[in-house]
Amino acid sequence: MRLMQAHNIDDLRSMAKRRLPRMIFDYIDGGADDEVTLSRSVSRYDDYELTWRALRDVTEIDTSTRIMGQETRLPFFISPTATTRLFHPAEGELAMARAADRAGVIYACSTLASQTVEDIAKATAGPKWVQLYVWRDKDVVKGFLERAKAAGFTGCILTVDLPVAGNRERDPRNHFAIPPTPNLKVASQVLARPGWLWDLIRSPKIAPANFTHLQGQNDQGGLIGFVNAQFSRAVTWEDVEWMRDFWGPGFAIKGISRAEDAKRAVELGADAVWVSNHGGRQLDTSVPTIDLLPEIAEAVRGRAEIIADGGVRRGSHVAKLLMRGATGVALGRASLFGLGAGGEQGVRRALQIMEDELVRTMALLGARKISELDPDLMRAPHA
Repeated sequence: MRLMQAHNIDDLRSMAKRRLPRMIFDYIDGGADDEVTLSRSVSRYDDYELTWRALRDVTEIDTSTRIMGQETRLPFFISPTATTRLFHPAEGELAMARAADRAGVIYACSTLASQTVEDIAKATAGPKWVQLYVWRDKDVVKGFLERAKAAGFTGCILTVDLPVAGNRERDPRNHFAIPPTPNLKVASQVLARPGWLWDLIRSPKIAPANFTHLQGQNDQGGLIGFVNAQFSRAVTWEDVEWMRDFWGPGFAIKGISRAEDAKRAVELGADAVWVSNHGGRQLDTSVPTIDLLPEIAEAVRGRAEIIADGGVRRGSHVAKLLMRGATGVALGRASLFGLGAGGEQGVRRALQIMEDELVRTMALLGARKISELDPDLMRAPHA
């Protein structure tokens, strides 16, 4: 009943803020540097204004589509996010996967998931993808991808916009680390949220569950130490090539912002180009995704699909990204706010809100199916 009182994603954000310790909420909510990209990624949608086709029969609205070859009931899906058990210690990714299954959408899990790919696969019979960073050791990558394939994952998402972690200033101010390091400030935040603390106490240690065999050498550094030790900063297009060949069909490259890189991705066999600014958590003052889509679409010219994310808080935002050239839209914070607010039920509420808003937006536009979300229905601002 409490979750039903959430009428939009911002309501779920407020609920998550009340339930989670400040350091955990800020880890979801924060961005890099002055958080300009974080705020502009959301507000930029307001600059794109809509027109509509009148007197259309919109009794039935069909939101189904295909994303990277995968049939899906809705044109949006849950984006990969790291260590999700931070926000829901009892289940994390399992709650997200079950909610995606119930909603009939794709679930994508992170390399740094806090549940194993095998356990996630058991939680959903629906479509699922796995996200990948470039590791120093190719054998680690190959072993992880083989496990994901064996578990039934059909898509691989290579993220290329994290050669180093962005400067997320809320985290050091909160003395935040993964796992949390005991100190007075952390203790005061955690004790103020007894429900979350009780879940944490009853749950296993939060860590990159798919790489526990690599953890020993980095116990003192937490997740950041693990990332610095294991992830490669020498990523090149040659790395993309062997990973694409190793995985096969269903390969996306995430973190593209320029037309020349989109072209290169397609030339190397990517099935999807994922336009993303990493939720404003990497390079501040980067261009909002919605502004980049036409030049990416022009570069791709239908040779690959285009996935987009960034600041999506409304169903109308999904529609606008589709009208600008995206074939699928990923939800990051929108689903995490639901998870923080109420676990699986909270994620389901977030997905339902987004679906209701998308269906209503399409009906008001006079668009009865995804293919009728014509760019002519929207007026774009000057760059």
